[in-house]
Amino acid sequence: MNAVLDPTTGREDVVDLLRFCLERGYQLRVIEQMPLDAGHSWRRNIALSADDVLAALRPHFRLRPDPAPRGSAPAELWLVDAGPNTPRGRFGVIASVSHAFCSTCDRTRLTADGQIRSCLFSTEETDLRRLLRGGADDDAIEAAWRAAMWSKPAGHGINAPDFIQPDRPMSAIGG
Repeated sequence: MNAVLDPTTGREDVVDLLRFCLERGYQLRVIEQMPLDAGHSWRRNIALSADDVLAALRPHFRLRPDPAPRGSAPAELWLVDAGPNTPRGRFGVIASVSHAFCSTCDRTRLTADGQIRSCLFSTEETDLRRLLRGGADDDAIEAAWRAAMWSKPAGHGINAPDFIQPDRPMSAIGG
């Protein structure tokens, strides 16, 4: 189960949400709120960080880093022990803002309208729909996707003073 926590109630809600998931055998993954909202109202000083989430959980659960290699997965996984009345499980945090994992990210996104994004935060897109509708062969489509992947920036730049939030909100990007 993926969740983005509300900054005003998230510290309290995440404890109950994790317990709910553990009791049902679900894996909870908390995703940091990212600057991908339609109203462009995201503010770093208000959003809950991964560290905030872990600090809220530690008084209630024993958390240990999952020893399995993370690879290119976005979530950092934790082994959770909630005590004798709650099953053990795993919990993940996707810390795109506070602990960026850009250097290991190998993901691209295909939007519902056929645009390839080399990074979730990119302001540039590659038009795959035009190629598909134009009758491009598999080699041309593969070449376009590879070019988009190779143009992937080294980082998303959220922490840079000149960062520009993408025009598309998360709901229009897909995710």
